[in-house]
Amino acid sequence: MTNPLKILAVGSAAGSIKDLFAKIKVIDAKHGKFDLVLCTGDFFGPQDDVSNLEDETSQLLAGELEAPIDCYIMQGDHPLPEKVVEKFAKDGGELCERVFLLSKSGIITTAHGLRIACLGGKYDADVYSTAASAPGFLSPHFSSQTLERLLSNSFAETSKVQSYESLAAIKSSASSSQLIDIFMTNVWPSAVKQLSGVALPLPELMFPGVSELDEVIRRIKPRYHFAASGGVPPQFWEREPFVWDDAEGRVSRFISLGAFGGAASPGKKPRWFYAFSIAPNPGQGPRPANASKNPFTEGVYRPAKRPHQSTEGENFIFGNCKVNQESHHKATSVDAVIRLRFLLIIYSLATLYETVQPETSEAIQAGKNPNQVMFVVPVEGERRGGKRGPVKEIGPDECWFCLSNPNLAKHLIVAIGSECYLTLPKGQIIPTQSSSDRVVVPGGGHILIVPITHFPTYTTLPEDLAGPVVEETEKYKSALQAMYAKHGAVGVAFEVGRLSAKGGHAHVQSVPVPLEFKDRLEDAFIQEGRQFGIEFEEDADAAMDSCRGGKGSYFKVNLPDGRKMVHLIKDHVPFSIQFGRQVLVNLLGMPDRFDWKACMLSEDEDKADAQAFKTAFAAFDPSG
Repeated sequence: MTNPLKILAVGSAAGSIKDLFAKIKVIDAKHGKFDLVLCTGDFFGPQDDVSNLEDETSQLLAGELEAPIDCYIMQGDHPLPEKVVEKFAKDGGELCERVFLLSKSGIITTAHGLRIACLGGKYDADVYSTAASAPGFLSPHFSSQTLERLLSNSFAETSKVQSYESLAAIKSSASSSQLIDIFMTNVWPSAVKQLSGVALPLPELMFPGVSELDEVIRRIKPRYHFAASGGVPPQFWEREPFVWDDAEGRVSRFISLGAFGGAASPGKKPRWFYAFSIAPNPGQGPRPANASKNPFTEGVYRPAKRPHQSTEGENFIFGNCKVNQESHHKATSVDAVIRLRFLLIIYSLATLYETVQPETSEAIQAGKNPNQVMFVVPVEGERRGGKRGPVKEIGPDECWFCLSNPNLAKHLIVAIGSECYLTLPKGQIIPTQSSSDRVVVPGGGHILIVPITHFPTYTTLPEDLAGPVVEETEKYKSALQAMYAKHGAVGVAFEVGRLSAKGGHAHVQSVPVPLEFKDRLEDAFIQEGRQFGIEFEEDADAAMDSCRGGKGSYFKVNLPDGRKMVHLIKDHVPFSIQFGRQVLVNLLGMPDRFDWKACMLSEDEDKADAQAFKTAFAAFDPSG
């Protein structure tokens, strides 16, 4: 297996090319070096705003804007500028040094051996079904011929070239497989939202995506799929990975990115970048702990959309109410659009409720990985149309925190007591392996305190076990604080005490924070929480008492001065188990450390961190 490549994917630049290049340069200097950048969505932006966009486009084509890394760009929602199309036709895609435009249905093999596919443009049912040929870059749409060409190209000859001198040079050596490493699209496939427990950031994203794209996904089985048109403005959404059982356990991941450029929107800017590592020729790895069912093979089949008819039709909800097709196409009435959008929301919610399997809302469990991106979606006691069957509870042999699980990452364990053990998490918040990293605590110091006994939360421990387990947990918290203090840091601990039908495994995360941030921790949790409707209780002890005996779920923070913060997780209200990590990476100015998968190290590097921490912690370890 070849060495993995480090790749940065970014959302729509929307014409802010110079600013994007500057930001990429900063990220690369701090957290690189990245091998290449994937620019999803609209790189140039809408052409009706030519004030600044025209200047930057001209500067780019003239070579006056320098890309810091090799950048692959695509077409998003808008037609490309004519001068860009002319340059593409003339030079085979190389717009300037280090900037390459992917064709609307193109597939390339990079010098590293990665197969990257692209589907540019947006979907319109009429254009898709009636276009005489595949639309070019001067049209914002793609057609059935575009998808046919994409599938045909997936079997086309490609080559591994040794430089990026031009996209025209990336040609030809036979491929016997349609499988793709990375797929870049502007639109979402229809099935991708099914069988996922991750909450969608906007209600309109419940609308069906492009069902015609589902078959393409089934054929090319991309390991990473990046999209850009996730709402207005585009939002960040990453679903759980899923596995292709008919392709030797191949794993796929779907990520939709927020926009880098474009009009500013109220509130916090959605996440617009995603860093990850990928090996060109991976061997078969283990099934991800948080993998969901495959939405393209096990989800509810939805037939491809029919093109709009020119005659009057029946209203699809209320039966015989006639719909004026001309006004439907042109959408000239704002009131009509609002009414239609409302009806679609109701329809989509009803469809989602009817079709999603009852166990999918619990598809990911906090106990499977301490840093797994997840949103808690309530599990209903019944489904419409009948009662659901019992949900199987995760047992100790399947739990990724239980010592009895043979798949437990035992090389990360740094201490074992009578009731609890300590372990480094995979992809810890604190970076440790780069020469530019400022490592305050040896080994990073991000630690999980895990009770050995399998219970979902500390509040569900029976009375005869709760005393000893809580006592040892507090001893470890104090020991970690003392160790952090020796190295000029303070510790903040947080716990997601989440109840679910499938269970989980209680644990507390402890993270060292430099002293200069000590007085900003409480406000950081409060301010970040307000953006997501997360409020902390005035009486933390009373809040925790209300959860005793498994009566409720909670999020708890232990501040360095001993004070507690508690948020009661309400039924039917999504809560991200990544919230604690999100607060800390933003406070520390390390937003790129939010995604634990992008922060994972090799086993040898993990072992080095674990040994460094064990050596430094030995003098403080209460278990001796």
